[in-house]
Amino acid sequence: MSTMKFCRECNNILYPKENKEQKTLLFACRNCEHQEVADNHCVYRNEVQHSAGERTQVLQDVAADPTLPRTKTIRCTRCNHPEVVFFQAAARGEEGMTLFFVCCNPDCGHRWRD
Repeated sequence: MSTMKFCRECNNILYPKENKEQKTLLFACRNCEHQEVADNHCVYRNEVQHSAGERTQVLQDVAADPTLPRTKTIRCTRCNHPEVVFFQAAARGEEGMTLFFVCCNPDCGHRWRD
């Protein structure tokens, strides 16, 4: 899919337009009345790509978040630190919510899920 379509008649940009009677998506020129049926129904797509460092930083910041609940009844499975933060979130590729734990030891930052 190209990012922009251009008119075959006058080379101006074609804009998405709905044909309400036929319930189809068209691309129409605002200059010369040229129209063509869309070959793809996707008008705009925004793909956000995160670097691995960004994802890691978010989870490390979780341990310092004062609004998240903490517990001293669960110890870190890696360093045995007595305090962890926990929260629920949807895990990738799974239905429902998953309980995540993050170690509060700044030297560890280990994260796991229940």
